[in-house]
Amino acid sequence: MVTLKSLPEEELFLAGSTACHGCPSSLALRIAFKALGSNVLLIVVASCTSVLQGSYPFSAINVPLLNMAFATGGASASGAVAGYKALKKRGEIEEEPTVLVWAGDGGTYDIGIQSLSGAAERETNFIYFCYNNEMYSNTGTQRSGATPLGAWTTTTPAGKPQHRKDIAQIMIAHGIPYVATVSLAYPLDFFQKMQKAKSIVGTKYIELLAPCPPGWKFPSSKTIEVSRLAVQSGMWLLYEHENGETRFTAATKKIIEGKVRKRPVKEYLDMQGRFKPVLEKPEGKEAEELLERKVTESIKRLKGWVPEYI
Repeated sequence: MVTLKSLPEEELFLAGSTACHGCPSSLALRIAFKALGSNVLLIVVASCTSVLQGSYPFSAINVPLLNMAFATGGASASGAVAGYKALKKRGEIEEEPTVLVWAGDGGTYDIGIQSLSGAAERETNFIYFCYNNEMYSNTGTQRSGATPLGAWTTTTPAGKPQHRKDIAQIMIAHGIPYVATVSLAYPLDFFQKMQKAKSIVGTKYIELLAPCPPGWKFPSSKTIEVSRLAVQSGMWLLYEHENGETRFTAATKKIIEGKVRKRPVKEYLDMQGRFKPVLEKPEGKEAEELLERKVTESIKRLKGWVPEYI
């Protein structure tokens, strides 16, 4: 049984990063490296992680690392995997490293989806990790395809009028062997899913909800608390999809089974200043109700619910 005390002590994400206080990406990298070990090639798609790794010539990331352009995550991984296969065939390496793409929602939901989709269609053997902070944080907190209904960004100052897209479900539609969602508030669930992804051959997609203190407008000490409330309110569902079957995990599983009461979505929204412009308006209650209904619909869809009109 995996416990916090049983996690590897080796740290591959070192001191000296330039991350913001409470940065979810830096915390996530620590957990990911503990699960995958040191034989990893990290491919960082243009994002906050391109900056937080440290100032040249120093780096806080103690594994081989490639910084790549926004749209190239899947393509870069495909090239790296092919290169390692050739090296192993020639006897120059004994074991192929785990290729891990690390990208934000902008480089996944929007700019990088074509490259990711192509790699998945080719069944490339790598892990694609999306740390979803629901906006383009590194370039000024603009709206992305992952931004939820009602959220403030610099390009949606009155609140985004559309729901976010569900990229994890899009990846499931590709027929890849493993898709999972994770949360910093449930590190053992996160760790185990990363380990499982490493053991599976093919394209694996893992997505983290990554609360961004400056972009979401909450104190940097509250990153884990916001992460936990996202799951407890149903605004972020924890599950894994393997061999055509979806299984809920951690707190989401307990909520679905009726063992834990789901918290109201409003509690989650109230913790963040980015929803304040909408919640203070007369239509704020309507936005809150729309998000509650969206949670119910998402749970039904993941459970295999079929609409009555089909």
